[in-house]
Amino acid sequence: MIGVGIIGAGHFGAVHARAMAEVESIRLVACCREDADAASAFAAEHGGKSYTDWRALLDDPTVDAVLIATPHHLHEEIAIKAARAGKHILLEKPMAPSVAACDAVLAAAETNRVKLMIGHVMHFALPCLKAKEIIDSGVLGAPVVGSSWMIKLWMESNRRPWHLNSDSGGGMLMTAGIHALDRLIWLMGQPVVGVTAMTGTYFHEQEADDAALIGLRFANGRIGQVASVGYRDGAVTFAMDLVCEKGTIRIDFNHGISVGQGGMWTPVPGSIEPNWMGAAVAREWRAFAASIMNDKPSPVGGVYGGHVVACIEAAHRASASRCEVPIPATTLV
Repeated sequence: MIGVGIIGAGHFGAVHARAMAEVESIRLVACCREDADAASAFAAEHGGKSYTDWRALLDDPTVDAVLIATPHHLHEEIAIKAARAGKHILLEKPMAPSVAACDAVLAAAETNRVKLMIGHVMHFALPCLKAKEIIDSGVLGAPVVGSSWMIKLWMESNRRPWHLNSDSGGGMLMTAGIHALDRLIWLMGQPVVGVTAMTGTYFHEQEADDAALIGLRFANGRIGQVASVGYRDGAVTFAMDLVCEKGTIRIDFNHGISVGQGGMWTPVPGSIEPNWMGAAVAREWRAFAASIMNDKPSPVGGVYGGHVVACIEAAHRASASRCEVPIPATTLV
């Protein structure tokens, strides 16, 4: 049984806690939140001991691994200290707000020989898993052009002041649009080598972006585009198209997967489920637990997490310079 401590026992920490309860090899033993009453209430609901100082949680010998679900700018320090404490780490996306910080986290995990997994939940969402199966089968050939979008309400009830400032790792792209970016990179199956973009703040009074349109050039010469928009009012649009050599795939989180061939869309059975997010987070924990127990590489590793952040950094540079920004080639692991 792997004892887990949650550092950042807030809105999404609770999603993780509920998912952990479904995983036999995982047990929630501790949680941390600065507000003592909120930490105690979280522990009362989900189990484990409550802390107000994450350093004290890292000293708890019952904690074998930690979930870090704090504000983005705190990821680097906490993850490095967790690695030095010998704790395996499930680090919520983004891995960190900068490539330099991602590199520091990865180095700490490797030096201290702990598992580091980045919480890119799309890799465990049923619609994406079904799409990956189709791509890997080769029936439609390789993806050639991809289009992925996340268009949603920005000022949700769990929005916090740090989300509105770039210095604290905020912005729609780093917070939510990253899902659309990650999903496209993963399913295209290639690292990004060049980025073009237009980013800005169009709907809200804040320093960080609330909208971005991004063009991606992949290592094999194929191309893709990402739309990240946090609107003031509207309805969620969270979907993706992959145009492959022999057909198309539509990923829709409301209706599941459809395959396009011969001018017709054919729904893929069993490609959608109720509470897809909760189910995906539970799969994420099973995969993380398996990597620890079997001493295998994390299925979504630090190199991959850093590459996604590199694409976001490049997008902001590309928008400012109005030109394509190259990204060093990497292997997606």
